[in-house]
Amino acid sequence: MVIFNNTTSSSPNFLLTAFPGLELAHVWISIPVCCLYIIALLGNSMILFVIVIERSLHKPMYYFLSMLSTVDLCLTISTLPTVLGVLWFHAREISLKACLIQMFFVHGFSFLESSVLVAMAFDRFMAICNPLKYATVFTDMIILVIGLVICLRQVIFTFPMVLVLKSVSFHSDKELSHPFCYHPDMIKYTYPSPWINNFWGMFLQLYLTGTDLLFILFSYVLILRTVLRIVAPKKQQKALSTCVCHICAVTVFYVPMISLSFTHRLLSSTPRVVCSILANVYLILPPVLNPIIYSLKTKAIRQAMLQLLQFKGSRGPSVRHLRGRWD
Repeated sequence: MVIFNNTTSSSPNFLLTAFPGLELAHVWISIPVCCLYIIALLGNSMILFVIVIERSLHKPMYYFLSMLSTVDLCLTISTLPTVLGVLWFHAREISLKACLIQMFFVHGFSFLESSVLVAMAFDRFMAICNPLKYATVFTDMIILVIGLVICLRQVIFTFPMVLVLKSVSFHSDKELSHPFCYHPDMIKYTYPSPWINNFWGMFLQLYLTGTDLLFILFSYVLILRTVLRIVAPKKQQKALSTCVCHICAVTVFYVPMISLSFTHRLLSSTPRVVCSILANVYLILPPVLNPIIYSLKTKAIRQAMLQLLQFKGSRGPSVRHLRGRWD
């Protein structure tokens, strides 16, 4: 199946747009964009690799981190072909079927990341507020069930959004504001009544990500209340330090997502280049920053990565130290 090409067609195709008004600078813009994609792919792959091979990281907190890295990898890969296709080859045209498939993965993995952040918030809540029950609650089977439930949740709510768009008609002029297919951007061209699709998209945004964000905020209210009851300042600082990475990941994910959603749905007069920048920040920034944040702020991850680099530099005793240390 041809995903995108440079030819025109009478079939219901869409035109992707990278940065409106900056078409002549696409080659130069592609350089930092490619660097960001490389950082996202290598960083999340490294996080996954060290969690798999380092037995000391086989704990609930790092299992959830591996889920986050997996989702970030998938989200990055789902937009990579069309973004680079537009920037490098000016391949703007994409078929309706390919556009719906990409939209399903973009929104599915985005909602999935929101659910993983909720699971990580619950993990921090149990570790700080109920440490005695932590090991009994977060068994390997429970973590597996949590992963399956959040995946099933995304499919149930995202798939109807694709089916509705597949059954409607579109206007002849279908130039999107982004180099990938985004639901609020596509429904503007539906005929005759885009408000139904807009309502469903807004419902998903408020129900899935809205409830997720409220649960995260409620978890941190309880965590903060528990931490303030601790008498020793050092113990307070230690408890809060375990939440810093997660708070940064939540901020990096939700702030661009909410900004982009409200820009599309409520601020119709916003310049297209602003929408394009917000969309790229929303989809590229979390996969880039999450592995950097967790590598710098999590001592166990940082040490495992350093050991991996030392192993590559000097084979032999390092591999036994890395893999056999916890045998």
